[in-house]
Amino acid sequence: MKQFLATVSAVAITATGAYAGGIDRSGQGVGVLFEPGRVVELSFGTVQPAVDGADVLGNPIGNVGDKYLQVGFSYKYDVNEKLSFALNIDSPFGADVAYDGAPTTTMLGGTFATASSEAITGLLRYKVSDKFSVHGGLRAQRASATIALSGLAYGGLNGYRVDLGSDTAPGFVVGAAYERTDIAMRIALTYNSAIKHEFATQETLNGAPIAAPGVTEVKTPQSVNLDFQTGIAPGTLLYGQIRWADWSEFKVDPVTFTALAGGGLIDLDDSITYTIGIGRRFNDNWAGSVSIQYEDKGDPLVSPLAPTNGRIGVSLAAIYSMDNMKITAGVNYTKVGDAQPETGTPDTARANMTDNSSVGVGIKVAYTF
Repeated sequence: MKQFLATVSAVAITATGAYAGGIDRSGQGVGVLFEPGRVVELSFGTVQPAVDGADVLGNPIGNVGDKYLQVGFSYKYDVNEKLSFALNIDSPFGADVAYDGAPTTTMLGGTFATASSEAITGLLRYKVSDKFSVHGGLRAQRASATIALSGLAYGGLNGYRVDLGSDTAPGFVVGAAYERTDIAMRIALTYNSAIKHEFATQETLNGAPIAAPGVTEVKTPQSVNLDFQTGIAPGTLLYGQIRWADWSEFKVDPVTFTALAGGGLIDLDDSITYTIGIGRRFNDNWAGSVSIQYEDKGDPLVSPLAPTNGRIGVSLAAIYSMDNMKITAGVNYTKVGDAQPETGTPDTARANMTDNSSVGVGIKVAYTF
């Protein structure tokens, strides 16, 4: 029963995707390390943001957030009684933002950003004792992006575009955990390092190169996850997570754009995302959970490429267990905070994005053998 409820806490946080911290998506969880035995997990999710508003000229802005998919894979096995190994494949960060409207009559029409990442993480967990363990490993991350700035808000840079070619770079993970199996308690702290990419870069203006091909250094953020769970009654589990991500160090500063504009393309605030939930086992086959996620608002003036400001959401998940298989389905509704996309120096609001939300659904299949 304790392991059944532990699964509730792990999947309820990750099964339905994320829309947090600007472009934070997978949450970089390590929960599979704590599953018993040999486990294979496959997860699929889709998130549909609804982020719209109007620019300061009164032009309506349709939904700028494109639907995106999240696919994950995990494999874990016990090397011996003290040492376990896990392999995680996920998409930790991404962006799919596009503004409609003509660039000659609207403030941001034609502006878009697409960014993708895929990571493979190898993890080891060593049980120091029945209660304490340490874990860590190495991560290889591949990323690429294209950003275009279009609309009256950008003045002479209306029509600017930068293509950041695919790059793969290493990082690491380290953490520790305290457990009490008699009450299904676990507290796990995990640090994910920043990863520095060196992207082959081509900058253009209205289709014409404005610089020779170069290199742009970008660091995806370091982060810390604090995961916890504990039994609070027979068949009932309290669980949650606090995730901090160092987005203020995530800079995209192509050389020519920075020289012309006096600043970089993206400026984000650090994010702290809180999750709290309750899982309940109903019988030998069924369990469920409900959780709330919260991310505080920051400066309402935000990058047009990440036009949200804080969020609060609720997730529902159900688990069906049969023999060695567990199937989890989840749904999430998130109310996204109002924001004002800005450009220029000093910062100047160019639009207002209000009354926004996102909906995510996901499924995870786990097989133990």
